[in-house]
Amino acid sequence: MADERLRGNLEMLILATLARGSAHGYALAEALRTASGGEFDVPEGSLYPALHRLERTGSIASEWVHDGRRRRVYAITPVGAAQLTREAGAWQRFADGVASTLAAPAIRPAVQGA
Repeated sequence: MADERLRGNLEMLILATLARGSAHGYALAEALRTASGGEFDVPEGSLYPALHRLERTGSIASEWVHDGRRRRVYAITPVGAAQLTREAGAWQRFADGVASTLAAPAIRPAVQGA
């Protein structure tokens, strides 16, 4: 079930994670897993295509670094920060709507024959 909910929100979650600091792919996946309490275990087959989409739109940038190993490190850009603000706001409005619906009082049955 988490995979289905993650699918439409992965790019926003990547941007939120990168807003806390640059990371290479494995570290990013680990940060998502840790921050979500293990709920988001993003497979490479989902993570890297999302990173490439974000890079193509200018929401993130990447560079190769050598820290004993050669790794591609991703960072959020101003375009990505603006995207994150928009998407996080829309998601919060959606979540608030879900919470309100779940907490709504029972509907009174319609009066028959009125």
